[in-house]
Amino acid sequence: MNSSNPFVGQPETTGKYLVLLSKDEVDAGIQSLTDSAGISSVTRAADFEAHALSGQQLESAENLVFDNLGVAVVTLDAEQLQSVGAAIADESQPIYAVEPERIVYALSDVGLGKLTPPTSGCNANIAVEYLKGYRDGVAQLIEKLIATDKTVQTLEIESEETATWGLQATKVIDSRYSGRGIKVAVLDTGLDLNHPDFAGRKIVSKSFISGQQVQDQNGHGTHCIGTACGSLSPTIVPRYGVAYEAEIYAGKVLSNQGSGSDRSILAGIEWAVTNGCQIVSMSLGARTFPGDSFSRVYETLAKRALEKGTLIIAAAGNDSRRPGTVAPVSHPANCPSIMAVAALNSQHEVAWFSCGGLNPDGGHVDIAGPGVDVYSTWPMAKKYNTISGTSMATPHVAGIAALYAEATGATGQALWNLLTQHALRLPLPSVDVGIGLVQAPSDAS
Repeated sequence: MNSSNPFVGQPETTGKYLVLLSKDEVDAGIQSLTDSAGISSVTRAADFEAHALSGQQLESAENLVFDNLGVAVVTLDAEQLQSVGAAIADESQPIYAVEPERIVYALSDVGLGKLTPPTSGCNANIAVEYLKGYRDGVAQLIEKLIATDKTVQTLEIESEETATWGLQATKVIDSRYSGRGIKVAVLDTGLDLNHPDFAGRKIVSKSFISGQQVQDQNGHGTHCIGTACGSLSPTIVPRYGVAYEAEIYAGKVLSNQGSGSDRSILAGIEWAVTNGCQIVSMSLGARTFPGDSFSRVYETLAKRALEKGTLIIAAAGNDSRRPGTVAPVSHPANCPSIMAVAALNSQHEVAWFSCGGLNPDGGHVDIAGPGVDVYSTWPMAKKYNTISGTSMATPHVAGIAALYAEATGATGQALWNLLTQHALRLPLPSVDVGIGLVQAPSDAS
């Protein structure tokens, strides 16, 4: 962002547009685009095995359609955009929304260590709204605690000699479940396929970035996959991975430089849904601003994914500079049907960078996970690394979702409900941590 005001700005876009089609009438939706905007050349995911387009195809195609999601990515000039808008206004047409395609980024602590929370300059209006949110969040928390007559627990973290603090705080180390038989898609910068801790694992991989292989040259994706699905017995302790027997679907939707577009994200989700992945983990996003609404396109495709048994979990974002500045939840985590994950530290405090549920039209935090000083895998030869971000909290939740899916057979909305029902309530506002800290299933869950 070029603006010096952290509360003013516009999302970065590519110049293309996302168009939401009827899920039951994709062909008719394409025809409507043709009739209204003259779009003739369309590349469809359904024409490829597992609906998986290559990065080069995604980059070169003028117009794309992701059939399972019911979403098109198209090139429109001003006149065509106006014509599509007119078609959307006609309720008889099987196209429902159009919005600019965004640029998205990996959400980790790259650069965070060079920043310090501001001591002044906080927008007064935002501060007031945030305080109101705190008031409402605390009130709701008290009501829930009184209603359930439960005492808020504290986190007892031992040393990280055998397991990371995140696995201890989420009770993963006490769970007998491993994620066996569950497919977890991590859409990120890829995976170091040569890392010894993933030897012998079932890994399906695909790059959606033109000119780049799945092999991770960034580190962010390898770190996230390690947390979600890392080994029970890594070559060097401590244990850091949650669902150590889950099937890994490594989708490279961000470049080695850590950036991508909605197009690559949609391609990754289409691929994951087509392959029957029960969980999609996305530690990525684009900054939003106070007053912004969520993407109608992403919200609808997330609902459609839930109906197909796929739960999408995404990072809430790292744009806050607490205590002075709290930024709203990022895109696409701000969609109500995508589980937004905030970050906590080992003292069960909100991470200073973690975004909050400020915007009334969507943008809520749903749950929290360990996100500060998280140890996990890294591309060789470094092998391991400790970093921070809501990116690191998200794969904790995704891995634990795999444990619940194995334990109960739940998918989609039922899986979402299990994660929230068993979360550890915290004496913190729901605008910051949602329902609380994610917890792994016990034998009684």
